[in-house]
Amino acid sequence: MCSQAVTDLDALNAAPALPAAIVDAHHHLWRLDASTHYPWLQDQYEPARFMFGDYAALCRNFEVDDYLRAAEGAPVVASVHVEAERSRAQSLAETRWLHEVASRHPIPSAVVAWVDLLAVDAAERIAEHAAYPLVRGVRFKPRTSATPNERLHCPGTLDDRRWPRALERLAERGLNWDLRVPFWHLEEAAAMLADAPAVDVVLEHTGLPWNRSDAGLACWRRGMEALAANPRVSVKLSEFGLRERAWNDTENQQIIRDAIAIFGWQRCMFASNFPVAGLRVTYQVLLQTFAAAMADMDDAARRAIWHDNAIRLYRIDTNS
Repeated sequence: MCSQAVTDLDALNAAPALPAAIVDAHHHLWRLDASTHYPWLQDQYEPARFMFGDYAALCRNFEVDDYLRAAEGAPVVASVHVEAERSRAQSLAETRWLHEVASRHPIPSAVVAWVDLLAVDAAERIAEHAAYPLVRGVRFKPRTSATPNERLHCPGTLDDRRWPRALERLAERGLNWDLRVPFWHLEEAAAMLADAPAVDVVLEHTGLPWNRSDAGLACWRRGMEALAANPRVSVKLSEFGLRERAWNDTENQQIIRDAIAIFGWQRCMFASNFPVAGLRVTYQVLLQTFAAAMADMDDAARRAIWHDNAIRLYRIDTNS
């Protein structure tokens, strides 16, 4: 771990109590062997391109037992696995493997697969994944600029005119779109979705508010408000770590509170993004950060964020 700040036991013991049941709405699993290919984990190590820089600690197996050890003591009763950027030629194999894992373990309870939604054969590829019973959505990232001051106008960006039809294909299958873009693309995403069909969208990682200056957070809030105006958009409260900065509990609690105020507790979900978030925070401290941020909310609202909203949005069968 790069940083496990705020691990003082007295502080943790004094924090608000954790809920009785948690659904982790975003995590990853992977097995690195000769039959799998995760380019970012198994090929040339490129910390300059990764959002946290040094990620050597991730270049190892992370399977269900590893997740459960990281989350030790947490009442995780269900989870949503999001595609882990396995080789795109192996995306269906990843979905198949996750179903094999789920047949033997308590998690994952739902799967967000990868499909190139803009490809000419997208409908066929979506159907292949949708044939697996735990698939509830697709993550296909729009092409984004590297900085707020840069704008790209090319295939795959949010102004690509193929997006509405691409999302319509998901809606036809009853699948969600997991949307991941940095904060400077949030307003652009909202504008695109205004012309899109009635597809349920889940914004990942709290809109990635990487710039914590007053101006940066103001831009993030504008984008979050634009997306929240669309009633079919929900948000995963996850991934508050920053490149080359230690975990800031007070700052991250405020971001959680702001996101809940913008979207309302009915459209917010707890999500860990483990093991990636583990580069900056332990699972236990992450839970206490959430508990403290939501301490003034009523029981129904807290329960919805910790558990109920993810059950509903990812249609998780709690009886299985």
